[in-house]
Amino acid sequence: MDIPRLHPDTIEAVREAVNIVDVVAAHVVLRKRGREYVGCCPFHDEKTPSFTVSPSKGFYYCFGCGAGGNAIKFLMELQKRSFGDVVLELAQQYQVPVRTLDAAHKQALQARLSLQEQLYELLAIATSFYQHALRQPIGEAAYTYLRQQRHLTEATIQHFRLGYAPAGWQVIYSYLVEQKGYPASLVEQAGLIVPRRTADGYYDRFRDRLMIPIMDSQGRVVGFGGRTLSNEEPKYLNSPETPIFNKGQLLFGLDKARQTIVHKDQAVVVEGYFDVMALHQAGLTQAVASLGTALSQAQIKLLLRYTESKQIILNFDADTAGQRATDRAIGEAADLAYRGDLTLRILTLPAGKDAAEFLAQATGDRYQTLLDTAPLWLDWQLDTTLAQYDLNQSDQFHQASQALTQLLGKLPNAALRSHYIHRCAELLGRGDSRLILRLEESLRQQVRGQRWQGRSQKWQRPADYNLRQAAEEQLLRLYLHRGDYRPLIRQTLQARDIEFSLSHHRWLWRQILAIEEDLCAGLPAPDDPYTAEWLLSPTTDTATRLTEVDLVSHLFDVISEDSHANMIAPLLHLDEITAVSLERPELTIQATAAVLERIAVEKRCRYLLQSWQETVALILSEAPASEALRQYLERMITSPSTDIQSIPGIDGDRLQALEQLRHDYYQHRQYLQQLDEERCPPLNAIRSLS
Repeated sequence: MDIPRLHPDTIEAVREAVNIVDVVAAHVVLRKRGREYVGCCPFHDEKTPSFTVSPSKGFYYCFGCGAGGNAIKFLMELQKRSFGDVVLELAQQYQVPVRTLDAAHKQALQARLSLQEQLYELLAIATSFYQHALRQPIGEAAYTYLRQQRHLTEATIQHFRLGYAPAGWQVIYSYLVEQKGYPASLVEQAGLIVPRRTADGYYDRFRDRLMIPIMDSQGRVVGFGGRTLSNEEPKYLNSPETPIFNKGQLLFGLDKARQTIVHKDQAVVVEGYFDVMALHQAGLTQAVASLGTALSQAQIKLLLRYTESKQIILNFDADTAGQRATDRAIGEAADLAYRGDLTLRILTLPAGKDAAEFLAQATGDRYQTLLDTAPLWLDWQLDTTLAQYDLNQSDQFHQASQALTQLLGKLPNAALRSHYIHRCAELLGRGDSRLILRLEESLRQQVRGQRWQGRSQKWQRPADYNLRQAAEEQLLRLYLHRGDYRPLIRQTLQARDIEFSLSHHRWLWRQILAIEEDLCAGLPAPDDPYTAEWLLSPTTDTATRLTEVDLVSHLFDVISEDSHANMIAPLLHLDEITAVSLERPELTIQATAAVLERIAVEKRCRYLLQSWQETVALILSEAPASEALRQYLERMITSPSTDIQSIPGIDGDRLQALEQLRHDYYQHRQYLQQLDEERCPPLNAIRSLS
């Protein structure tokens, strides 16, 4: 239906009623900064937040792309919707009375607006009916189950408005349609009844089930979760999607948890309804649950509105299904965690218990202690991976190393990779310092090989050679002539996962390492060329500090007859121009390292983009280009994230591979922006390093 012309008073009332922070926070992870909020702009890719929301002015503005406006414009631009459609939705959300200028459309408009209100009313009545039935003789078994097997108090049962759906085929139908007079079509739209296949009537969707009302953030019942009290499958049956019930946009218990999440600055996501109820009963009222589906980014962003530190703890079951749920949730949250928009932790309870089972034998304080010590998601993944192998068996040791390499290769940030490569080496080395050093270098080489596919010249641009040559020369020149910065260069090479690529530069670096190993008495181990511990080695009769080695003099002795001599010799001499280039060493190290890493990341982007195009071509060659497929492929390009859909005639594995390529490509594009900032730092950063 076309949106009629809205009265100016309605538009103005919506502008005054809307909370721009709530509107934007539904789509952007915001952090409070003074009186304003900041986040990454949804209208262009960026790594550093430049998007600002001012609640006092009711205005947003991006200093990166110039996008700005009020809440109405934000939704229009982000969702590509009309002005009237957005205003109408906000009017419903903020309960603003709607007036129109076109009387002919008024009745249809009121019908559209009233449908949701009718559904809210209908579900509230159904909730009361189920609550009443729970306390009747027909609900005795359900009530006994809650009290004796789930250990819920009467207060908790009332707080969550639990009920019982009787076993008859038309109990709720008779009550709502025949007694209350609601249209059967409306009750069907609420998800409470289902048409018979013979099209001659309806039957109740929920029969002989414990009824758990699902509420939106405002506390309105929007659907139900029904648990069987017999052996009927499925064990849990949720309401279908309705005009007011969308499983991917809701979290069970959020209406009761949001204030505690704000107060404790922490949200806990568990797997089941009864886990939430047990935690709330124990005083841990920051707990919520997804609705039988994988935790989505929309649900994660919904939670992030309420926690300043952006801390979410996942506590899913320890069984296979729970492990898969955790892995899927980590996949959804990883991008936010990498950007620092989310602090994600994983809690695994002792003996593989879920939260409800654990609290049946322990106190809420014990659970809170475990929450406080829950590991970061990446540490949890490393520990979980290693627990699958016996490191005393050589074949399993190798398998564990390969599994860790696969995990580390997914990390987009070089510094983060370096930190976890070192940690993995420690876990595998089990206290053997010499072995740890060798494992660290081995892991680093494996991660490079696993991470940077398509390293051949096929992905190289002509300009890359000149950029790489200049950057590598500058780093080597600094290393040779500014000994006090050698530890910093080593640390940077390690953190950035950089190695010299040009053959004559690799040869020179090997000569440098050999000289330093000889003069520094072999400390540290020769297979750990990047460590900064050399800086801590004292000057003794047998060892020289790394920073004091006269590399230039020693190199003259080894290059005189080598084929690389002509290419290396200019680095050993300083003229007026090259001497000036060494005046800001910290800035030079940062910029040249960013250039080298950027070349590698750009190559990876070109590889991913071509793979993306080839996968699309393969999909189109295997199936006709339907409208559903066309829209899906278009959304993959225009939307920051896309849920994988089931499209008839299309192999699901193909779509999964395509989504992974899209995800990796845009992740690397965002990292390129960060590298550009490091290559070209702002003036104040240059002055600070002068």
